[in-house]
Amino acid sequence: MPHLGHLIHVVAAAALTWLPVLFFGLICYLLWRTVQMMPRVKPAQLRTESSASVSWSDVAGAEEAKAELLEVVDFLRHPKRFERLGARVPKGILLYGPPGTGKTLLAKAVANESGAAFYSQSASAFVEMFAGLGASRIRRLFKEARKHAPSIVFIDELDAVGAARTGHGFNREQDQTLNQLLVELDGFGVTDQVVVMGASNRLQDLDPALLRPGRFDRQMLVAPPDLAGREEILQVHTRGKPLAADVDLSLIARQTAGLTGADLANICNEAAIFAGRQQLQYIRHVDFENAMERVVAGLQQRRVVTEKEKRILAYHEGGHALMSHLMGDALPVQKVTIVSRGQALGYTLNLPAEDRYLHTKEELVDMMTIYLAGRAAEQVVFGRVTNGAANDLEKATELAREMVFEFGMSEIVTSRTMRADNYSLSEETKRLRDQEQARLTDEAYDEAIRLLNKHRGALDRLAGALLEKETLVRDEIEALVADLEPESHASETVGTVRAVAAD
Repeated sequence: MPHLGHLIHVVAAAALTWLPVLFFGLICYLLWRTVQMMPRVKPAQLRTESSASVSWSDVAGAEEAKAELLEVVDFLRHPKRFERLGARVPKGILLYGPPGTGKTLLAKAVANESGAAFYSQSASAFVEMFAGLGASRIRRLFKEARKHAPSIVFIDELDAVGAARTGHGFNREQDQTLNQLLVELDGFGVTDQVVVMGASNRLQDLDPALLRPGRFDRQMLVAPPDLAGREEILQVHTRGKPLAADVDLSLIARQTAGLTGADLANICNEAAIFAGRQQLQYIRHVDFENAMERVVAGLQQRRVVTEKEKRILAYHEGGHALMSHLMGDALPVQKVTIVSRGQALGYTLNLPAEDRYLHTKEELVDMMTIYLAGRAAEQVVFGRVTNGAANDLEKATELAREMVFEFGMSEIVTSRTMRADNYSLSEETKRLRDQEQARLTDEAYDEAIRLLNKHRGALDRLAGALLEKETLVRDEIEALVADLEPESHASETVGTVRAVAAD
């Protein structure tokens, strides 16, 4: 028994000695197995197939950006012509603008037209949990691109890795990745035929070090297309589609002001789906109109509403339609309906007749009046309001905020901005700013009530027609209010300007 006790003592002592070592070894083994099982993602994959099918003829509505990028194509095709003059292609080209305007499409077209190797990577692929992994992938990507020069490195959603550094004194993984990207951009020689193209929807969030000359030194805004650009985009996306004789692409282009190339591509596809669903041989103009409503307003919903709610909807949407007519060219009405789409029980489709980039204060006030006319109609007819004007109130409030905060269109300040993030403003100034915003919306609402009371007969006619037909198009609306003249203050201003110009 003493020998047994001694043996147990020896075993216990050995266990206490080796147990921590075994435990540490188990942890190391598990970590090693985890790393081995992680998916191995190649940081750069040559994707010739992703750009070979995209040419300049497939890119429409971005003529300014195409003209700038032609220089890159010429340099990659004929580098000696530029090198003997001491010229060099820009190291980095940043395409920025709203989503869906064709930034990725432009990068693919440049790669295909120049015959360069195309390396495409999303910036989010460089952001990793493990320290140093993102920077390592950046190094391997650029090493691969230099090896296969001439080449184009395209980094999509650049703000995922290129966001401004915080400067808190610690070195985050994202900061390390961004630092490595900056180093690689500086590492090009004069003769390196490597072009870095980036795309971002948020230029204001990028680190200033990325945007200085020598890195992403050429920045191109890819904006939503104008009228001519929209028609070209529609022609591109209807290429090969059987169109009926009544399809007017120029009319569709006029009715889609403000939409991006991706929106127009979606409209063309939805129109084809509408026609195919009815087993038609051709795509008709009415299919494009249905597709526009589907893209702009959402999927049609057949909700069951009571007769009382239907009457409120008819006067609400009739108020919008009537005010659109009275306000002249501020927001021309194309269609009004009490058939629900998306989250809206009914809607009024306002589309500008032409592309406008500048608006007077009076025109913006007219827009607010149109937005608030639905709620005003409820107040005029029923003496109470509903919660159906939530989206209208949001748009009117945002427009008033921009007028006061950004555009200097208030009574108290006309020569500077009063942004919400401007901490130099005193509390008194902030209070006056908020009061001015409320004043603009309240005056627009009062004006809407005044005009609807004045033209109550026309409002009743529009509401009655909506209750009968559920949907009215522009010609039907104009016929119902043909006896009314516009009462917009903006039209008076324009008339005064024209009179002065004539003198």
